[in-house]
Amino acid sequence: MSKEFRPWKIDEAQLLPPSVQDYVPRDHVSRLIVSLVRESLDLSAIIGSYRSGLGQPPFDPRMLTALLLHGYASGIYSSRRIARAAVERADFMMIVAGDAPDFRTISEFRRRHLKALADLFVQVLKLAEKAGLVKLGHVALDGTKIKANASKHKAMSYDRMKKREAELAAEVDRWLKAAEAADAQEDKLYGDKRGDEMPDWVADKQKRLEKIREAKAALEAEAKAAAEAERKARAEAEERRIAEGGKKNGKTSAPPNTEPDGKAQRNFTDPESRILKTKDGYIQGYNAQAAVDGAHQIIVAQTLTSSSSDQAQLAPLLDGIRANLGTNPDEVSADAGYCSDANLRTIKRRRIEGYIATGRQKHGTKSATAKKASRPGSLIARMSTKLKRAGYRSRYRLRKQIVEAVFGQIKQARGFRQFLLRGIEKVSAEWALICTAHNLVKLARAA
Repeated sequence: MSKEFRPWKIDEAQLLPPSVQDYVPRDHVSRLIVSLVRESLDLSAIIGSYRSGLGQPPFDPRMLTALLLHGYASGIYSSRRIARAAVERADFMMIVAGDAPDFRTISEFRRRHLKALADLFVQVLKLAEKAGLVKLGHVALDGTKIKANASKHKAMSYDRMKKREAELAAEVDRWLKAAEAADAQEDKLYGDKRGDEMPDWVADKQKRLEKIREAKAALEAEAKAAAEAERKARAEAEERRIAEGGKKNGKTSAPPNTEPDGKAQRNFTDPESRILKTKDGYIQGYNAQAAVDGAHQIIVAQTLTSSSSDQAQLAPLLDGIRANLGTNPDEVSADAGYCSDANLRTIKRRRIEGYIATGRQKHGTKSATAKKASRPGSLIARMSTKLKRAGYRSRYRLRKQIVEAVFGQIKQARGFRQFLLRGIEKVSAEWALICTAHNLVKLARAA
């Protein structure tokens, strides 16, 4: 006796045509995104940019916005992959209603409206707050290094730039002199041509020389700006010390060095990215920052920097929370990368209960932060005592399960490990889109 199976109705025509939404479950994240885009999000900055009535009508900006947001929420970031999903996956097909745009349309829409799309972060965050997902009881801060759209092998150090600049300049100069000396003979060989045309290899080397000189000049400008900032900081610190009753320092400190460090590097593909150290080695990338609310892992503020240090990002993240939600969190936790006297003063001044690691002793030597922690009465020493006193019950222990879990969801679950865009302004907007998509996923699961 043969087993009976459920009929496979692949060739059976449906009596009534279905709606495109019938193929997507009611609790699917794509349905929430479509609903928010149509009813809750203010897209006037995008829609208002379409004014001309000439030509073929463009795709509805609301549809393209929903398509991009759903792509990022689903771990699909490339415009080509999003366009392919729009003809292969039911959830994407539902958003485009069977009329899929090509990848160039998607890419151009993202390029044209990148800032407006990044600004949706605050709108989605406020919707999460209204839904009760944001409490601002305990907020954890952290940064994660993400690869830039550039290879670290396309970077060159300042010392190498100076050496290569001289080599290329000498090589091009030798050829130009040889070409000038052979003008008469080349006129006979080349006929109507001038005879001084540069071969391709020289043109390429000249382009390389121009790029190296441009990168070298940028590094020198950065070094001068850093030296000037350090000089001002020294002067302000000395004035503050004298104002507090200290004596004028008789010693004259050496002026800051205005020449770049020989090992300072600049990338030719994305000059604003930097070589950053990670636990898996060095990458060419950016340092993406997030402040995450402990109640439902909602990102309440985000920033992005090319610096490997997290220390300067604590105040901007707290400013972002205040600007986005109108109030400060009750508690803040962060790892030792954020620990400094200035940062501890900042959280104290804002009346925020802080739990910031003060560092640890390594290989028998103490870091600068650890040395300050050993000074009785200092802010860092008091923070160190506070964390030790609580032991395993310390609120600092919440940090890992709040913010590091979010980075795991973004990088591991949704596969975002490299930016698609270049330049810190565009990459910052792309990071804001990633954080917006994360919050949308959290909203969908809570609905």
